[in-house]
Amino acid sequence: MDRIIFHCDLNSFYASVELLSHPELRHLPVAVCGDPASRHGIILAKNEPAKAFQVKTAETIWQAKKKCPDLVLLPAHHGLYSDLSRKVNSLYEEYTDLVEPFGIDESWLDVTGTLHLFGGDARALADRLREEMRSRFGLTISVGVSFNKVFAKLGSDYKKPDATTVITRENFREIVWPLPVTDLLYVGRAAAQTFQKFGIRAIGDLAAFDREQLFRLLGKNGVQLHDFASGEDRSPVAPTGQYTPPKSIGNGYTFPNDLHGQEEIRAGVAQLADQVAVRLRRHGMKCQGVSLAIRDPNFRDISRQARLETPTDLARELTQAAMELAGGCWNMSSPVRALTVTAIYLLPAEEAGAQLDLFSAGREEKRRRLERLEGAMDAIRAKYGPGAISPASMPRDPGRERHAPPPGGRG
Repeated sequence: MDRIIFHCDLNSFYASVELLSHPELRHLPVAVCGDPASRHGIILAKNEPAKAFQVKTAETIWQAKKKCPDLVLLPAHHGLYSDLSRKVNSLYEEYTDLVEPFGIDESWLDVTGTLHLFGGDARALADRLREEMRSRFGLTISVGVSFNKVFAKLGSDYKKPDATTVITRENFREIVWPLPVTDLLYVGRAAAQTFQKFGIRAIGDLAAFDREQLFRLLGKNGVQLHDFASGEDRSPVAPTGQYTPPKSIGNGYTFPNDLHGQEEIRAGVAQLADQVAVRLRRHGMKCQGVSLAIRDPNFRDISRQARLETPTDLARELTQAAMELAGGCWNMSSPVRALTVTAIYLLPAEEAGAQLDLFSAGREEKRRRLERLEGAMDAIRAKYGPGAISPASMPRDPGRERHAPPPGGRG
């Protein structure tokens, strides 16, 4: 018997939550944004009237204002969003104990075993959830209903806002296959570029492509994406409260002042790599690859990634790998506005033991010393706060010293 999976996506979540306190603004174009004064002036969410002006998430405020001069800007309240997210998931748990959050505003629900308790009609239950969401919280959701998680997510994206889309074994070829391949879950930029070269533009093109050739092109990821496109996703919905290991761990930062030169860029990379390493250790994971994204002052982005010889959770090894990527793709004399360092290809730390040989014992002893050192730093941070200790080579705000006034005043 096929499973019955819902994907519930809160519509324009941040903006919708803010508008609960500002109902008089509902008919106006509204966006939630970061603080322009700290160069975090980026659109985080927008309501439907703003979408009509083509205002987009992650674009700058000035770009959005150019499209929509009357755009109303509201500050973000992340604590409020987290609180409401927990309450929404508690609502879902009234219908099933298989609720898997996917970010703050999306969740999968497996109602296969409980649907009979609520009438046995999946579409009717999805509509009931939408009504409950409006009446309890004043929010709307789009719900995708399907026989697997990937198609359920495509269903919630298919029609918005406040809609139910049912994708079945009988209709998925008509609904799913004409969609752009970039709509498919986990099709990133690199995969999309590869698909483009081989004429794979729609999800149906991917399903029809030779599976073995996809393995040669993209490895296991290519095979997995082929299965997704073909409706063969069998991944389970995790039980409520069950820990789900992350697939990647990354940190990004827009610096108050542009970084200039290799020294400042390295300091910025080191700052982010240290944060990523701490999170890796907290999750008990190591990474087998590193990704680096660089943004210049004109908002042009470039990103590169590479595999590592040995899995790691050490900040200095992440820093070194990221700097090698930077050296291969970036002119160090060019200014940098923002950086993102991401640990990819994660696996549990206990599975990541390096294969020792007669010549690697000394190197492994050095690695163990570094692991003990960074573990000790974790313990100090846990006791005294995240800012209690950091590597000496890593200023808290790369680039600040260059812009600070000289000692004794402005001179």
